[in-house]
Amino acid sequence: MVSCKTIIANLSAYLDGDASVEMRQKIERHLRGCRRCNAVYDSTRKMLVITGDERVFEIPDGYEERLHGFLKSMISNSQTN
Repeated sequence: MVSCKTIIANLSAYLDGDASVEMRQKIERHLRGCRRCNAVYDSTRKMLVITGDERVFEIPDGYEERLHGFLKSMISNSQTN
């Protein structure tokens, strides 16, 4: 069984189609049984699709304020702990 660390280290080559056939098979087998690595794979794949899309996305009204508020509360909480 391939470790999660090995999967993450080879994920970029897998997504780019540059992984060897053997490594592709190992990654695919691992992803079927590991929810955490599958989540990393899925998130990375989706991010590549979004960033590779040439269309412009509109951010919903109020999103910036909510994001800044959330980040401020997270920073404040981490400084008090």
